Amino acid sequence: MKLASLKGNSRDGSLIVVDRALQRAVSARALAPTLRAALDDWPALEPGLRALAEDLEAGRAADSFALDFAALTAPLPRAAQFLDASGYLNHVELARRAAGDSLPDTLESDPLMYQGASEPLGGPRHPIHAADESWGIDFEAESAVVTGAIAMGADAQEAGRGIRLIMLLNDVSARRLVPAELAKGFGFIHGKPPSACSAVALTPDELGAAWDGQRLHGRIVSTLNGKLIGDPDCGVEMHFGYPELLAFAAKTRALGPGTILGSGTVSNSDRGRGSSCLLERRMIEKVDKLDRRTDLMRFGDIVQIDMTDAEGRSIFGAIEQRMERATAGA
Repeated sequence: MKLASLKGNSRDGSLIVVDRALQRAVSARALAPTLRAALDDWPALEPGLRALAEDLEAGRAADSFALDFAALTAPLPRAAQFLDASGYLNHVELARRAAGDSLPDTLESDPLMYQGASEPLGGPRHPIHAADESWGIDFEAESAVVTGAIAMGADAQEAGRGIRLIMLLNDVSARRLVPAELAKGFGFIHGKPPSACSAVALTPDELGAAWDGQRLHGRIVSTLNGKLIGDPDCGVEMHFGYPELLAFAAKTRALGPGTILGSGTVSNSDRGRGSSCLLERRMIEKVDKLDRRTDLMRFGDIVQIDMTDAEGRSIFGAIEQRMERATAGA
């Protein structure tokens, strides 16, 4: 089942069910007005949503309409909380080497995670806004899960049962605002502007063998102005699986329905697969002492993040964002 949210008067959008081809959709308002509402009462509402999805796929949904990505907000425009991990140790190791720092002893046992902005989350065509190019805007291609309720202290098995949906994520970063924030010893605020989500979020069963209960498998393709930046595999070298990461997050708090957890920048040690963010390219250039330095994003740049199936069809609906100068009210 594929779910999305239409822009509208509600800050949470309007819940729709989308067909597998990402071509047609039908309103789910009669069942749940928003995805937040559906997640709050998932056991009761999921069967009806699945029945609606089956009707849409079979051509029985009389009120179906053509899907317009530009009309979509994030599947979940306001999350209960937004957490982002750094599940790919290759990315962490490159960052430490480029900075001349040693690797922490707990690298393989203690996940890195931060809490970011849970509102607003952008849709697949929402611009990346910045007041100035000097902020050093970068994209980060990730997978992400959306949860139901997960109790404080849940173990990995219990936490894994709380995964409701899977999607792609652009975890936007303002790279040049980060160092001063971290130097204060108190974490990100300005360095992590709003993230954006794929057009649809999928139930795990929709992915078949591409979801093993721990990780999403498949190449996540990132391009900038049509030029390939990288296509690493999400399922390769993700050291911490989602259930483990969720259990880590739930150590001292319950996770409410609608919590989003990102995987961290997808990164493979095979340099031929490229990178899922510009910073990683810059780190490789520094570590390998290459005679070039990749620029960060500029106004007018367009980043696209997508994952396709064996037939080359988009699974989640591509994220395609243009970087624009922020204006009042943006």
